[in-house]
Amino acid sequence: MAASEGDKLWGGRFVGDTDPVMEKFNASISYDQRMWDADIRGSKAYVKALEKAELVTTEEMNSILQGMDQVSQEWSKGAFVIKPGDEDIHTANERRLKELIGVPAGKLHTGRSRNDQVVTDMRLWLRDAISVLTENTLQLVSTMVERAAVEIDVLFPGYTHMQRAQPIRWSHWILSHAVALSRDVDQLQEIKRRVNVLPLGSGAIAGTPFDIDRELLRKELAFDDISLNSMDATGQRDFVAEFLFWASLCLTHLSKMAEDLMLYSTKEFSFLMLSDAYSTGSSLMPQKKNADSLELIRSKAGRVFGRCAGFMMTLKGLPSTYNKDLQEDKEAMFDCYDTVHAVLQVMAGVMSTLKINQSVMEAALSPDMLATDVAYYLVRKGVPFREAHGMSGKVVVMAESKQIPLNQLTVEDLSTISPLFESDVSSVWDYRSSVEQYSAPGGTAKSSVTAQVEQLRNWLAKKTSTLTSVPSHLFNFKQAA
Repeated sequence: MAASEGDKLWGGRFVGDTDPVMEKFNASISYDQRMWDADIRGSKAYVKALEKAELVTTEEMNSILQGMDQVSQEWSKGAFVIKPGDEDIHTANERRLKELIGVPAGKLHTGRSRNDQVVTDMRLWLRDAISVLTENTLQLVSTMVERAAVEIDVLFPGYTHMQRAQPIRWSHWILSHAVALSRDVDQLQEIKRRVNVLPLGSGAIAGTPFDIDRELLRKELAFDDISLNSMDATGQRDFVAEFLFWASLCLTHLSKMAEDLMLYSTKEFSFLMLSDAYSTGSSLMPQKKNADSLELIRSKAGRVFGRCAGFMMTLKGLPSTYNKDLQEDKEAMFDCYDTVHAVLQVMAGVMSTLKINQSVMEAALSPDMLATDVAYYLVRKGVPFREAHGMSGKVVVMAESKQIPLNQLTVEDLSTISPLFESDVSSVWDYRSSVEQYSAPGGTAKSSVTAQVEQLRNWLAKKTSTLTSVPSHLFNFKQAA
């Protein structure tokens, strides 16, 4: 059934009814209802500015505030009923307010456009969403850091080009991913600073002709700054694009981590075993234990990339100020939030419950991985590195020709390559000594990894102390009827 134009926020210009297909095509209430709380908060702040500007009486303001509180309670309890003609969250809330308090509800929109209203709602919603994702990411990093601290003595192969490269600590691998995630947190907080700019009071394009105190609005809604230009405030979505790119980069890091863990959990590696809680079986092959949690994390990265690329394509051809194309922003923002929120929680579960097989990890170390140590042995005897590298390569060729591991070459064998090889070369074939030489900051020696753990613990403590609590009901969202 087509809705009457007279019931719409924009209905006065139109005389006919909207085609029902167009009505559905145009509506965003099915997804933007998630912003119900942000919309109510924005409206409550705005009516206070209207009262200060003497555009509503104190009695009317109080009536609107009380009505909005009742609307909020209905949403909180899942009792709010969406009706035909509620094309978006703004229309729905104002329609319900009018049902509750009557005529004064019609004054709420004075000087306000849905253009500045929707972008205010989005900034409020995303600001809170960023707080939730920050907490999720910090929890994952904390889980990883504490695991690294406990398993700091475990050695296993480090890989480059998917080939065994050098011995490293398992904890060093964990922290390499924790550090990437710490950058994600820092970047997310930078984005939050740019999100936290008030657009309300910009109107549709030109600003507001009324004496609306935007500083009052800023304080009421806890924004850091006020938008500088009304056309830019209502027509740009840089903050959404930044968030979508952040989600894409964060899931790039998590996808890379998931890929490593999948490989390490295969029978071919057998370095670790995932918990049953984060694995599934096969409908045909009873022996299978599939790393579906990690595969899904890897796949979710593609989903988020697609949202980011799609939204950028939407933005690139738009003329200045608000265009209805921007309605595409909300589904992309919500979907990327939901996806990253789930991925971070699942990865935290994976990392806190997996079991490592230390003996298999350390058995995978092989003497050929110490070829660089052979070169360093010669460097310590005064040989230029390039020359030492070449000699070490000859040692590798000799071992291959004899079909024996490097550590089974005798001093006599090695002395044919260089007289600098002496009996003390036997110290090279110790994996723990190998990792301990990398004691410079950032290296895989125990002292260096311990320092990394402490630095990340301090970073976590600082970040955690600044977290903003967000009511869970805003994000554990159940769609209204």
